[in-house]
Amino acid sequence: MHYERDFGDLIKVIWHDSQGACLFTKRLERGRFIWPSAADGVVTISPAQLSYLLSGIDWRSPQETWRPTRVG
Repeated sequence: MHYERDFGDLIKVIWHDSQGACLFTKRLERGRFIWPSAADGVVTISPAQLSYLLSGIDWRSPQETWRPTRVG
């Protein structure tokens, strides 16, 4: 994963399975991604924590968050 530390609102994930690779990019409209600290440069999180992270939810203490009401 790549995380833009300047603003904290952009994340890029490269997912690879047996068929190929996919680049996933997401920018939050409000707030910042809660990024785990990486003492040695490596971050390991569970699939559930990744889901929270991509949803803009603080994966350390999940709770209901703001959701956009319309697109565009």
